[in-house]
Amino acid sequence: MKSQSLVDVDLLQNELTTSGYAVVPSVVSKERLSVLTTELAAAYEQAERFRGGGSVTGHLNCFPGRRARFAYTELEEHGIVDAILDMRGGRPNEVRATMNYNLPGSVAQHYHIDGLYVDDFVICNVAVVDTTVVNGAIDLLPGTHAAFLPYWKFAVSRTPQRSTRVEMAQGDVLVRKSNLWHRGMPNHTGSPRPMLSVTFGEKSAPASDPFGGDIRFYPNWYSTSRLGELRERVFVAAPISYSAYRFAKSLRGNKGYSSY
Repeated sequence: MKSQSLVDVDLLQNELTTSGYAVVPSVVSKERLSVLTTELAAAYEQAERFRGGGSVTGHLNCFPGRRARFAYTELEEHGIVDAILDMRGGRPNEVRATMNYNLPGSVAQHYHIDGLYVDDFVICNVAVVDTTVVNGAIDLLPGTHAAFLPYWKFAVSRTPQRSTRVEMAQGDVLVRKSNLWHRGMPNHTGSPRPMLSVTFGEKSAPASDPFGGDIRFYPNWYSTSRLGELRERVFVAAPISYSAYRFAKSLRGNKGYSSY
């Protein structure tokens, strides 16, 4: 049985088609998100630290576990889950729960898409705390999901001029296409800025309970090896060097329509 939708499904789908994203306000309980914020902070203090793996750039991956299950339930109750399933028209919709844990003093990520362009899926980002430009509101490039952009074309066409920072109040939900270009941004405050992600149709989604388990922090793009840490530090010191590498690499082929 479908839930009674509290969201304008037609408007949501139209915005996703034209812009690649839409913001739905006041979906998830502020009180329960505040409790989750405290639980995340406690788990991070107790977590084993690793070198590299996003710790230099300040963007860590986090599995929120059972503590975040309530957020999915409220996405269902609001009608957002049904809207996404209808929009995807019977395609695989396995659910995955992740989180970007944006640490104080982080830097801007490189622009990217999530996964491969041809294997697009839908992402629901829940603002666990009030999210502003100051603490790292996401940077989106509207409309860039509509056609594949190899990085060289992305660069020469000045695509980053579309930059749109999306600020959200605690409990708001950003629904976006996985092949929309975006990046995480610096957190200039003294507190971590968590952003919950619930994905639909991602190939790496688990076959088991997507919320089963405890809170766990794990590496982002960069490995935790000495070489991985070195690469991460080079990116922080000279991000233009990685842009040049991506530009050159994109001239040699698309590799399954990746963002690189």
